Amino acid sequence: MSTQNKVSLTEKKYTILFFLVCSLFLLWAVALTMGDVLNKHFQDVLNISKAESGLVQFSMFGAYAVMGIPAGLFLKKYGYKKGVQLGLALYAIGAIMFVPASNYLSFNLFRIALFVLAAGLATLETVAHPFVAALGNEKTSDQRVNFAQGFNGLGAILGPLLGGFFIFNETGDGLESVKVLYTCIAVFILFYFIVFSLIKVPNLNDPHAEEENSKDKNHNIPLYKQKHFVYAVIAQFFNIGAQAGTWAYFINYAVERMHYTETTASYYFSLSLGLMMIGRFVGTYLMKFIKPNILLAIFTLCNVILCLVVAQDLGMISFISLISLNFFLSVMYPTIFSLGLKNLGNKVHQASSFLVMALFGGAIFPQFMGKIAETNVAHSYYLPIICYIVILLFALKLYKPKSN
Repeated sequence: MSTQNKVSLTEKKYTILFFLVCSLFLLWAVALTMGDVLNKHFQDVLNISKAESGLVQFSMFGAYAVMGIPAGLFLKKYGYKKGVQLGLALYAIGAIMFVPASNYLSFNLFRIALFVLAAGLATLETVAHPFVAALGNEKTSDQRVNFAQGFNGLGAILGPLLGGFFIFNETGDGLESVKVLYTCIAVFILFYFIVFSLIKVPNLNDPHAEEENSKDKNHNIPLYKQKHFVYAVIAQFFNIGAQAGTWAYFINYAVERMHYTETTASYYFSLSLGLMMIGRFVGTYLMKFIKPNILLAIFTLCNVILCLVVAQDLGMISFISLISLNFFLSVMYPTIFSLGLKNLGNKVHQASSFLVMALFGGAIFPQFMGKIAETNVAHSYYLPIICYIVILLFALKLYKPKSN
């Protein structure tokens, strides 16, 4: 362990802009976690199986695979501000598409709406991470990304709360509350689009890219030869796979194994995501004393143990373990992301696109977990352990950039 030099999280001139960008992390988290509420609701209203409901995650995270590189190219050509505007526009369009999908009770139309909405989320993620990294010193970039992810945690709490209150409390067999809720979301996102359009964004350089000067030659090395970056993409793929699967069947676990109502289950899901927000702020603080990769390894190992307990179906002990998973998931995404961008010079934006595309892992694993969950939802939590083993290898051995 080593104490890092004291450097401010951001500069005073960037304070307002910093918190505006942090709020973007909140906005896309609301949409992502509300998708997990829809997962269970579609099972009930549209009469689809658990495995089929995993297509909700496939549609959303599949958009990340499709949109990652285009969003990165757009960012490189047009800059941070227009990148944010594009993301918000797609977000709003996808949300308003829930209206015809609800009217026709069509799962396929919902999947298209979710894909468009998630294309906006993917764009925002591609832009926001290097955007946050640009608002301060490179030495505190890991802390800054983790701090911004704390707002992501707040949004993750709001998603299940909104979903539980509006969606699961709906009377009848229709999707009227879903239509109303997503219409309100679309209106708010359009309002935010206008607000952000009025903000002046100065020319910024990502601090990771500042490494390309002096003796550093790594910026001339193609990304596919930057082994630490390649391993980061792989680790992120498995990380999001574990996260998406954990979230997708949380409510199923609470309803089937703990016998809670769907509304109560969604509130417990929100509590679990509250622990994720706390974990990110705790992680930001601990990184002052513990190297990011070591903290990543510790948190990953904790989740291996917790998944083993969840899979044993031990009643409240297993359920508490399920709730606790998100605390330790907290630092994984931002830390893998930041470690993967180290020493990439002017290839940071391109690299960010690939790391966002790695969220495609979230499209794959929920369907496999869903097939296991059809028989026993508790046993499906063995599957994320495979993901955590990959992340552990990255944290302990594969995270190191090539030395100059």
